[in-house]
Amino acid sequence: MKKINIGIAGFGTVGSGVVRLIKNNQALLSERLGIQIQIKKIADLDIQTDRGIKLQKNLLTTDAYELINDPEIDILVETIGGEQIAKTLILSAMDQGKHVVTANKALLAKHGNVIIEKARDKRVEIAFEASVGGCMPVIKTLRESLAGNKILGINGILNGTCNYILSKISNEGISYDDALSEAQEKGYAEADPALDVNGDDTAHKLSIITALAYGMHIQLDDIYTEGITQITPMDIQFANQFGYCIKLLAITKMVSSINAVEARVHPTMIPYSNMLSNVNDSYNALSIVGDAVGEMVLYGYGAGMMPTASAVVSDIVDIARNLKVSAKDRIPTLAYESRHIRKISVLPMDEIHCRFYFRFTAMDSPGVLSKIAGVLGKHNISIDCVHQKGRKTKQAVPIVMLTHHAKESDVHKALSEIQTLDVVWETPMLIRIEDAH
Repeated sequence: MKKINIGIAGFGTVGSGVVRLIKNNQALLSERLGIQIQIKKIADLDIQTDRGIKLQKNLLTTDAYELINDPEIDILVETIGGEQIAKTLILSAMDQGKHVVTANKALLAKHGNVIIEKARDKRVEIAFEASVGGCMPVIKTLRESLAGNKILGINGILNGTCNYILSKISNEGISYDDALSEAQEKGYAEADPALDVNGDDTAHKLSIITALAYGMHIQLDDIYTEGITQITPMDIQFANQFGYCIKLLAITKMVSSINAVEARVHPTMIPYSNMLSNVNDSYNALSIVGDAVGEMVLYGYGAGMMPTASAVVSDIVDIARNLKVSAKDRIPTLAYESRHIRKISVLPMDEIHCRFYFRFTAMDSPGVLSKIAGVLGKHNISIDCVHQKGRKTKQAVPIVMLTHHAKESDVHKALSEIQTLDVVWETPMLIRIEDAH
């Protein structure tokens, strides 16, 4: 039986999961492929720690360039993470004519255009199913399953850490800090959770799927990114009273009238009728709207050893099948032929139109509401509904409003003016609302 040799750079959580999955399902893979996937070499700085996998000692090395320079290795699997070392290894592997599989979304978001161009020049494949959505087949769906559709919009929960924290605040009413501590204790959040809770991890993934959806270059720097650190139990309770929950969403939409796209990451209120509202704990989900299929939703674990390993192995299998029949360039890396990939403008956040949730901390006295409403009206913002909790004493109370569609720039002008009113005591809270695609 013909063999496809792979080299794995990185023997941490994902790398060891890939090794475990290939070893456990070796016979199954051979039956499905008609060829054998063979692990030729594994590189990691730590080759002493027991990963609970029986391996021949000659499989392990601390020198990743043994994989790059081995002419028998057909596919490099990069699972070391980070940027510069991973980028150097991947480009070097391509120079040697090797195909590459990676789960490294940060690398692709920041350097993907260079890597994809190198793969095209060297006529090798770069596969990255595991970079977005863990075990969910997001990349395959956009590149293959929906190839006959115009993608009209995508909304998704793409970070399990943030979704776990928001789920805990929603379901138990605990504070953000307490929810984060629990997420760290369970291993859902890193000791330094900034990449997750500030929205950057989600933005990395959104930059990749936006490129796939619309045939554009990866444009991470153009994505508006806002995290969840300011979300309070009070805001979640008010959202619930209005029939909404709060999720950190990755949102992209085609704005055909001006040949631009929206691409943004921020806490978002969505109605309970939206399927994403039922996605809790560390699960991920992605809603994709195509002109032919309507809405479809992918759901599953967005991270973890074996879910991520499953996505990596699926890429290995795809490349192996192409090698089996000597196929090259069968599926374009970014779903469109390279000559049709272009830079598409990302709509500036100030130009976005949507509905908004406002929470003001204001004096409980006559005329306060009219003053706030007057400023909103002055800036073309129409109020849909209001909730005000009164008290018997003259102290600050929350006033909550939902608006009709308004322009982001008008909203910020209005809130800046409202904050100067002597009846408003704190910085107003703003959360965007998405009712439909």
